Amino acid sequence: MPGIAKTTSAQALRAIVREGDLRPGTSADEVFGVTPELCIEPANEAEMAGVLAHANQAGILITPRGGGTKVEWGTSPREIDLMISTAKFARVLEHAPGDMTVTVESGVTIAQLQSALAEHGQRLALDPLWPARATVGGVIATNDSGSLRLRYGSVRDLIIGITVILGDGTIATSGGKVVKNVAGYDLPKLMSGALGTLGIITRAVFRLHPLPHQSRTLTFPFVTREKTNDFMLAIADSILVPTGLQMRTGADGKVEVDVRIDGIAAGIAAQTEIVCKLAGNTNPVESSSDPWQAREELFGGDAIVFKLSMLPTQLSSTAEFVREALSDNADWTLLMNSTGLAWLRADATDCAQIADFISSVRNLLAPSGGTLVVLKAPPALRTRVDVWGTAGTALPLMKRIKEQFDPRGILNRGRFLGGI
Repeated sequence: MPGIAKTTSAQALRAIVREGDLRPGTSADEVFGVTPELCIEPANEAEMAGVLAHANQAGILITPRGGGTKVEWGTSPREIDLMISTAKFARVLEHAPGDMTVTVESGVTIAQLQSALAEHGQRLALDPLWPARATVGGVIATNDSGSLRLRYGSVRDLIIGITVILGDGTIATSGGKVVKNVAGYDLPKLMSGALGTLGIITRAVFRLHPLPHQSRTLTFPFVTREKTNDFMLAIADSILVPTGLQMRTGADGKVEVDVRIDGIAAGIAAQTEIVCKLAGNTNPVESSSDPWQAREELFGGDAIVFKLSMLPTQLSSTAEFVREALSDNADWTLLMNSTGLAWLRADATDCAQIADFISSVRNLLAPSGGTLVVLKAPPALRTRVDVWGTAGTALPLMKRIKEQFDPRGILNRGRFLGGI
């Protein structure tokens, strides 16, 4: 957007939004060291549509931004002409406690939404990273979920409606305000995990669940990772319905499993007895800290962080592979969810060795459909590896979808899998 085109676009954008809602980009807006030329905060869907329509016509490259908690996930952008913030989309529009649904704008933080729902004894059964800052739109775009996924599913399982502004400024709505809805294309699921490459989310409708009466977390230490995996699989095959089940291990050799049980006191007591029998341990540790916050702790400092997916039966073998590959070269911590998702932190400085490690893990997981994605890494490592890995046979279809929703490729260009 050089020269006169930049000046003309700034004037056009300033005419769409309110005074003060368009400004130059600053270092606080950087994405991987790339500073946006301009930053804009539309106040409503009409303004957002106007901004995107102009950007599409002028060929302005756009990066959407919510709370900024995961802005550095994905491939580094080459340039950003315009960063669009959803900060002013900050309302809970409609909460229907009787129907157990909520309609919320995309700039509302997860913590704000949960606080509003809690007044009626309900919650959105998602526990993404950094809920105090992560916005609804950002969580949908990154498909972020945590331990509650075991019981309630991911974003795709809880979202039932969405409104999105497409690359040409079209306002598209799909789904509805009731749980059982089969009308139209499944746009909500398509937008989940698309990293803002198909449109900018402005509002969403979710199905809700009651807040638990009580909750108890039990932690069991294990001697080997194999026994840990057997225990977790035994819970999955039992009558138990935990709302969290994860393994924590690392370079120090400790292996622990956390089990969370929600419900009434009698139900928790009964399930606790069964869990202890399956673990062969009648004296589980009552956690002094919240182990379900361990995932956030992985991202502290300058560590490299990966997200892995695998079959639930591969948890122990993958953990052992990581131990053999990293223990002599780096401090590491591994958090493994019973659904087959895992997060790995490696405190390492040798990018060549880590690049080889990434390749070896991908080769290990690929035959069963598993993946490794780099979530956090220094620039030196990002230049050596593709943070997403191999796109696979789905890439041609994904590119065709991108062409339909954003034909000029202005939305988060090159940030997603396969350079989308």
